[in-house]
Order: sequence, then structure tokens, then C-alpha cells
Amino acid sequence: MGVNYYSNIKPSHVEWLWYPYIPCGKVTLLQGDPGEGKSTFIIQLVSVLTNAGTLPDGYRVKEAINVIYQCSEDGLADTVKPRLLEAGANCEKVAYITEDDTALTLDDERIDSAIKQANAKLLVIDPLQAFIGQDSDMQSAVKMRKVLGCLADMAAQNNCAVVLVGHMNKSNGGKNLYRGLGSIDIAAIARSILMISRDKEEPSKRYMFPVKSSLAPEGDTIGFAFDRKIGFQWLGKCSVDIDELMLDNSGTTAKKDSAMLHLQVILADTDVPSMQIFEMMSQIGISRRTVQEAKKELGIQAYKKGNAWYWHMNVMG
Repeated sequence: MGVNYYSNIKPSHVEWLWYPYIPCGKVTLLQGDPGEGKSTFIIQLVSVLTNAGTLPDGYRVKEAINVIYQCSEDGLADTVKPRLLEAGANCEKVAYITEDDTALTLDDERIDSAIKQANAKLLVIDPLQAFIGQDSDMQSAVKMRKVLGCLADMAAQNNCAVVLVGHMNKSNGGKNLYRGLGSIDIAAIARSILMISRDKEEPSKRYMFPVKSSLAPEGDTIGFAFDRKIGFQWLGKCSVDIDELMLDNSGTTAKKDSAMLHLQVILADTDVPSMQIFEMMSQIGISRRTVQEAKKELGIQAYKKGNAWYWHMNVMG
């Protein structure tokens, strides 16, 4: 183990598959409740990318890319391919990894080989929960850090964007609505976290919005609509109340759940002064009392450093 200096490092720019939502060579997490349209959203995005089409915010893709779309919940022949065809995806540029007798996991060496073989610029894992190995646990920091660390290294070495599609675990009464992140290390390793929620007044409309953006300013909310009558339609950039989207379906507010999600994201990478946290939460309409309740439920510890109090997210190994 030795010492090196930053003067020896050549600066480089982050490349983007879709700025500022999906960076190349990094892990992005796409979250949402079941049935909100996560898979539909990502398949439509695959169609745009494999056809050098126009992204939902109006940016024209310069060159069609190869994609690996790994889906475990649906049949490839009767569900996945029909959805790709319906979306207009170029299936000659969409690959999948054959699993044979051994189930694929996030730290599987076959992922690295497949990315190289397909020359893929995007790998989609849908859903994340299905590719956690039997000896891993999404609530275990040590195991998830190792598994996701391997995946992040593969992404970086191949300059391939990785999107993990994750289901939110919704419990009765809206309590702990946004526990879907599992171990805080999932949020820490992901450089971008995107959420999909349904419009409460018009159920056919959905919105994708960022809740963590480590490499660029947070992007605009992107809207899309689909149902059996109208099919799928991009709505482009939308101006909506993000906090309103994070309400419980029963109509009761999920302010504490929203606060818990934001605290997991804020404290994923480092400890943060409590006053800064309160200020950030206030800007999105979450009260100091609600933040304190969320802090208690998440088991966050506070300690004093200098003249300021810092909050630290406890991680169970």
C-alpha cells in the first residue's frame, strides 16, 4: 500500500447515456411501486436508444447503441419480445444473457463477458430483487456492498451504463412506503436514483423524477402516459409537485415516508450536519418534526463535531 498524488491523475469528464439521468459507466437505480410502469418506461427508452431516436426531453440520440435487457419476471417469447416489438425497439441490438442451469446474479462474471461480447452501452436488470444471490441479503450492508461493488466495477471498466429496476415494498397503511432501497449501500453506490409515480388525478399518466443525482444537477420531471386505448406516449418535461406524487394511494399523506427516503439518499455517502438536513427538507415541504420522526424510525445517530451536530446513518452488517 503506497501513497499517490492527485497531480498524477488525468481529469476526465463523465459521459452520459441520457443527461442528467443515466451516466455511462455508473449504476443508476430506477424505483417505483409495482404497476407504476417501470418496465414500460425502460423498454420505451431501450427503443429510443436502439433506433437513435429522440429522448423524452427532446435530445436526439446520435448513434444507436446495443443494450442487454435482463428480465426475470416475464417470459422472453410471450411477453418481453412482444413488448419490445410493440415499443418499436430494434431487437437486433437488444441482447440477453442465457442463464441455462445457473441463475444469474449481480456479481456474476457472465455479465462482464456479455457486455464485452454484445458491445453493450446499457445493461438493464429488471427487477433488481430477482438477481440477488441466495447467499446475499438486500438488508445486509456487507453483502450488498460487495455485490454492487463488483457490478459498479464492471460498469466502469466497460463504460456501460447499468440501470437496476427496483420494486418498492409497500406495507399496509402506507407506513414504511419507501423501504424498497433495502441496504443503504444500494443508494450509496448508485450515482443516480430515479423514481416513477402515477398521477393521482389521471391514472394513465406517470412521472419519472430524480431523487439523487451525484454527478449532475437534478433533471426535470419526465412524463409519459399509457393505457390500452391510447397506447404509449411521451409527455416530455413536466412541472409537477414531487411531494404530491409521494402521497399514499389512500389519500393520507406519506410525509414521514418521503422524509425517510430522502434521508437514506442524503446520508448514503457521508454524514451531514443536521441543520443542513432540516433546511433541505424544508425546501420540499417536510417539517422539522416529521424529519425527527423519520430520523428515529431509521435509527439515525447524532454526534457533535466542532459547533455542529451531524447525523450518521446506522448500517447493519
